[in-house]
Amino acid sequence: MPRFNANLTLLFNEVEFLERFRAARDAGFEGVEYLFPYAHRMQDLAERLQANGLTQVLHNLPAGDWAGGERGIACLPDRVGEFQDGVGQAIEYAQALQCRQLNCLAGIAPHGIDRERALDTLVGNLRFAAVKLKAAGIRLLLEACNTRDIPGFFVNRSRQALEIIDAVGSDNLFLQYDIYHMQVMEGDLAATIQGNLDRIGHMQLADNPGRHEPGSGEINYPFLFGFIDRLGYSGWIGCEYKPAKSTVEGLCWIKPYL
Repeated sequence: MPRFNANLTLLFNEVEFLERFRAARDAGFEGVEYLFPYAHRMQDLAERLQANGLTQVLHNLPAGDWAGGERGIACLPDRVGEFQDGVGQAIEYAQALQCRQLNCLAGIAPHGIDRERALDTLVGNLRFAAVKLKAAGIRLLLEACNTRDIPGFFVNRSRQALEIIDAVGSDNLFLQYDIYHMQVMEGDLAATIQGNLDRIGHMQLADNPGRHEPGSGEINYPFLFGFIDRLGYSGWIGCEYKPAKSTVEGLCWIKPYL
């Protein structure tokens, strides 16, 4: 049966962030993820994880000025030093939180930049990060995101992400497969997951349209969960959706799986 973890950036927004760990535990989750830990002290986060018996499944590498609209800096040629510093910071947090995988957001390439230059920058940054994370015992992930929610996002399809992973040439770089993003961009979810299962390090979910909980849209999640289970996927699936009402009201879909 798939293992589901709560994304605390989007779920349990009814309470302050540090209170969401307990809310996730009370709802039956055993693991959590969130976009970024860096606004909080490592000790405070570690204490919340330990007190609630939760696994820190995932967080992202630093992604630039998120509030200002940046969605990653890994493809930006003039930000390589900042990216490398961020890798070090992310490793410190991951080790303190016993988090075994980190996701890289490629970012939005500036208008007018040569795409080959942006690609070369991304590949170089991923090589750097993959080596550093491997030495720390942490897996690196690369995620494709849809260009409807994030116009101009540099990595936006599964095949593109896998080609970049091939170009990096590391055994410590895997695909983060977001079911919602890929339903928007390409569909064919089951076949893509089956064909690339050994390259997928983590999955995330939301329904489409609206990015709400499973059962609210067009994706046949009961079929997909059973299919993923039969394939033998042993990783986590992050619940990265926007509850249509309150988080707890929207959790009816997950009760058979927790």
